[in-house]
Amino acid sequence: MELEARDVPSGERQKIQGRVRSYQAEQRQMEKELKRALIAFSDYVRSRDELLGGDDANDVEDQKARLLDNTEKLERSTRRLESGYKTSVETEKIGFQVLEDLQSQRETLKRARDRLRDQDAELGRSSRILTGMFRRFVP
Repeated sequence: MELEARDVPSGERQKIQGRVRSYQAEQRQMEKELKRALIAFSDYVRSRDELLGGDDANDVEDQKARLLDNTEKLERSTRRLESGYKTSVETEKIGFQVLEDLQSQRETLKRARDRLRDQDAELGRSSRILTGMFRRFVP
């Protein structure tokens, strides 16, 4: 389609190339969905085979061992998640404290800047007064 789009007059070429890109994007999306479906199907088949496997005592023991193994993994993962959650809560608290400190410092800086502007204005006024006084006394 891309080659055919190149042979089309320039007015329609952009339109056709847009469609080609759209079709290619749709194809990539469908390929991704196919891969997901194949993975899900293989997981389903594996799970089914595990469930319908055999009734041997070894299989039961293996299942128990896997179950215990998975339970331990789940408990470790739970502990890690809880630890991560605690860390995130602590980090959030510290973040709020930092934000409050920054806001306080910003307000302090604004007040200092305002005072500095006031002092600058007063100094300018004082300078004008002194210049005027100097001109009156010095002929």
